[in-house]
Amino acid sequence: MRLTDTLVRKLGQTPNACWLFCSPAEGMAEMLGGIHDSLGTPNIVGCTSDGEISSDGLSLGSVVLGGIVSDRIEFRTAVTQGVGSRNEAAGAELAAQLAPGTRYVQLFSDGLTGNGCALLSGMASVLGDRLPIAGGTAGDAGRFEQTWQFAGNQVLTDAAVAIGFSGDFYLGTGIRSGWTPIGLPKKVTRASGNTLYELNGEPALKVFERFLGRHAEKLPAIGVEYPLGLLGKWGDVGEQDYFLLRATMSVDRKEGSITFAGEVPEGAMVSLTCADTASILEASDNAAQLALADLGDHVPAVIFCYSCMARKIVLGRRTHEEIDRIRAAIGPEVPILGYYTYGEYCRIRCDSPSYLHNETVTVTVIGM
Repeated sequence: MRLTDTLVRKLGQTPNACWLFCSPAEGMAEMLGGIHDSLGTPNIVGCTSDGEISSDGLSLGSVVLGGIVSDRIEFRTAVTQGVGSRNEAAGAELAAQLAPGTRYVQLFSDGLTGNGCALLSGMASVLGDRLPIAGGTAGDAGRFEQTWQFAGNQVLTDAAVAIGFSGDFYLGTGIRSGWTPIGLPKKVTRASGNTLYELNGEPALKVFERFLGRHAEKLPAIGVEYPLGLLGKWGDVGEQDYFLLRATMSVDRKEGSITFAGEVPEGAMVSLTCADTASILEASDNAAQLALADLGDHVPAVIFCYSCMARKIVLGRRTHEEIDRIRAAIGPEVPILGYYTYGEYCRIRCDSPSYLHNETVTVTVIGM
C-alpha cells in the first residue's frame, strides 16, 4: 500500500506502533486490514475524526498514518467494546489489558455513545489517577451519526482503544482553551450525567436563550461559541487561567434541557464563556510552550495534537494557524500527528489527573 510504503520510507524501517486518523468512508475495514498486513504490527490504533493533523498541516476528508520507531519504548494496545452501556467498567477492562510498567496512555473512544469522564474513572481505578492519559473521542466529520475506532485490524464502533507506552522516554504535555467566563456564575440545580436540566432553578435552555437572544434558534450549533465553564472546585484544576469546558451537543426544547459533550455535576457552579480568534490561537501557543517546558531539556521527537472540532468551527479558514503555531513553538522539524475530536483527554499539569475536556487544544511531546 502506498500509505505504508511512504511511512516506512520516511521512518527508515517498519514502525513499532502506528496511529491512523481519517474521515469516515466506505472501505475503512479493507484499508486498515491492508495497513495491518503490510506493516505486520498489532500496535495500530486510531479513529475517525473531524479533521486530520499531520506535518503537512490540516486536511479534511483524508487519511493520516503515522508511526514511531524506537528501541527504548515498548507499546501495548488494548480494546473494549460496548462502552455506551458500561463506561466505567469498560475503562477498567481497558486499563487491565495494558502492561504493568505502562507510563503513558493514549486513548481513543466513541465520541457519540461513550461517557469519557466515566471511562477515565474506570481506568484510574486500575492505573491510579496520576498516570497521564491523552487522546480524544472519535468524530465523524461533523455528522454526529456514528464514529469508528481502530485497533490492530479491527474497525469498531461504540468502543474504546488505547495504546500504552513503557520504557525509557520523556513526556511533556500542555493544554489551553482561550475561552473566558462571562456574566454571573450560576448553580446547576438539576443535572444527570451530561444532561443539564436546570440552572438556578430555571430550565437550562431558557437561561441560554435569554443570553443568546435572537441567536438562540441556532442552538445547539451556536453553543460551540459559548461553552459552559465549570467553576470553583468543579472546574478549578489548580492551573492559572484554565478551567474545564463543556460543549453543547443537543437540546430538548420540550423539556428545556441541554446535553453536553462531558459530564456537568449537579450542584456545580458554572458560567457561560466566550472567545475570539486571537484568544484561541494564543491558547494554542500557550499549550505548546507548556508542553515544551514540561519536557525540560530533553529533545522533542514527536508531537501529538488533539484539538476540539469546536475550535475548528470558530477558527474557520484560520484553523491551520493553530497547527502552524504549535509546530513553530516546539520546532518545525518535529513531526506532528493528531486530529480534531469531539472531546479531548489530557492532564492539566504533570501531577494532576487526566480529564475529559471540550473546546480545548492538547499537546503532548514525546522526548528522548
